[in-house]
Amino acid sequence: MKNLEKRFLVNTENTGRFIVISKRTGHRYFVEAIGDPHIQWGSVDVSTGNMNVKKGWKRFRGSIDEDESLITTEDFEKVHNLKAGESPLIYIDRLDAKYPTKE
Repeated sequence: MKNLEKRFLVNTENTGRFIVISKRTGHRYFVEAIGDPHIQWGSVDVSTGNMNVKKGWKRFRGSIDEDESLITTEDFEKVHNLKAGESPLIYIDRLDAKYPTKE
């Protein structure tokens, strides 16, 4: 699992991968943003509603294609796919609430 964790956290700004570790239960949740269109980061111009183009615009994708996923049923006991727009952090909170607090 350590090897997977190291590979998982490479180029996170481009892949959108991150790990959440629950302080309450100690469970580790691996998250990948999968799909296209990939996330676009920037500032919205309030007067026009358009995204401002800044240095480095579209340099990082912020997500991966499905065939690049490192999360498989071979490596993980449970795999959850969320709908577009569903918050992985809120989903993790709901999952984590089902486990007892570690002592």
